[in-house]
Amino acid sequence: MGKRNVKILDLLMKYEKMDVAHMAEELGVSQVTVRKDLDEMEAMGLLTREHGYAMLKKVDGMEGRIAYHYEEKCRIARRAADLVDDGGILTGGSCVMIENGSTCALLAEELTQKCRNLTIVTNSMYVAEYIRAKSSFQVILLGGIVNPQNMAMVGPMVKSCVENFCVDYLFMGVNGYSPEFGFTKEDQMCAQALRDMATRANKVVILSYSGKFAKTGFVPIGLDPKDCIVITDDEVKPEIADGMRAQGMEVILA
Repeated sequence: MGKRNVKILDLLMKYEKMDVAHMAEELGVSQVTVRKDLDEMEAMGLLTREHGYAMLKKVDGMEGRIAYHYEEKCRIARRAADLVDDGGILTGGSCVMIENGSTCALLAEELTQKCRNLTIVTNSMYVAEYIRAKSSFQVILLGGIVNPQNMAMVGPMVKSCVENFCVDYLFMGVNGYSPEFGFTKEDQMCAQALRDMATRANKVVILSYSGKFAKTGFVPIGLDPKDCIVITDDEVKPEIADGMRAQGMEVILA
């Protein structure tokens, strides 16, 4: 996505809804150019259009969550992709786990550009579908109960399925963090699914823009800090990053 598209997302985050004429004036380009950009972004599922206006999709949908803090999430996803080794055809490729989440979806897409031979194990119906037509990866969808809010698989079947795998990295998102309770989610079953997936990974990689660390979610995930790598944007407060490092985490700023 180009810089102008990112500016469009920034404008829509600021104003929520904006007409094409005002947007063209803010960007210093023609209305024809803006309409072309909006067509492209609507096809990507980042926004909706009606009667000369554009607006972001609702944040409770995955497309809406991807659009918010899009530039930071893309930087985080690109940096996370650098951790993954494309094993190549002769070695059978690498295998990673990716959980449900907007930055995780962007990571999966980034991997389609970087790697040729990869297996992705995921509990996310959205992630599986998101990259289905963009790569020749083997995608393994874990079984379980479908969470209707985020299309993630949860429940005891996740644990049974994930015991068949062992990977270097589990990439996951969080809803919050505190020095006392660690990383948190808002849903008990989602948190349990992540605990079960984390047992089969050598390292857990937390992908989150810095704003998530300013709040604490409802359910502690219960990860061992020494097994965690945190990738976030460079706006994270130094005291938060230093506190994570003091607990044994590796913190990477994108």
